[in-house]
Amino acid sequence: MKLSLTAVLIATLATALLLFLLRAFPFLLFSKKEPPALILFVERYIPSMIIAVLIVYCLKDVKFVSAPFGLPSLIAIGATTGLHLWKNNSLLSIFGGTIIYMVLNYML
Repeated sequence: MKLSLTAVLIATLATALLLFLLRAFPFLLFSKKEPPALILFVERYIPSMIIAVLIVYCLKDVKFVSAPFGLPSLIAIGATTGLHLWKNNSLLSIFGGTIIYMVLNYML
């Protein structure tokens, strides 16, 4: 089934409007009052928990008992952490760590 250009444009605009409203909703809801304690908890602790889950997920298939003993992954995690602490730039940390991992994984 092929969609017409009009149908595609309407779907794109509807999706963009819905996405905008979903992003604006919390700001509209909490602009006049203090957010509830649950929201403050989520805002404070969820980013760290997500990072911890991502690290565990990245290391789940690493074989530490055979060569190269997980060195590319561990070095890349260290490099990502170091880059982030040094420059405090998420994109630099993510791309830098990924590039280091890819190079080390290719070489070892």
